[in-house]
Amino acid sequence: MSAEPSSWIVAAVGLSGALAVLLGAFGAHGLAERLTPDQEAIWATANQYHFVHTLALALGAALLRGDANRRLLQGLCAAWVAGIVLFSGTLYLLAVTGIGWLGAITPVGGVLFVAGWLALMVAGLRSRPSI
Repeated sequence: MSAEPSSWIVAAVGLSGALAVLLGAFGAHGLAERLTPDQEAIWATANQYHFVHTLALALGAALLRGDANRRLLQGLCAAWVAGIVLFSGTLYLLAVTGIGWLGAITPVGGVLFVAGWLALMVAGLRSRPSI
């Protein structure tokens, strides 16, 4: 018996949500005296986008139930997972390490976020009204 195709997405939502809370708390408490104001702002941006796209993943998982656009919705969720890793992940690392070249990777994650949102739009346009 195999897992529901969207089960990895639900697992990713749980993991991402937990990490977003933990990393937010760590930034506010564990790093408060170690980061400059600019680094704190970078960390806060990473955490904000991390949370928003975790909620978007939850939306994607909910939409997958019985939707004819399953492949498209699974793709947008994969784009958002990769976007969280590449966008928020590189910003978290940049904030604590100051390694400047990480900032060159961050926009790739942003493009993946946008791609996911556009895929959601396409899925919505392809759906037939249930009324």
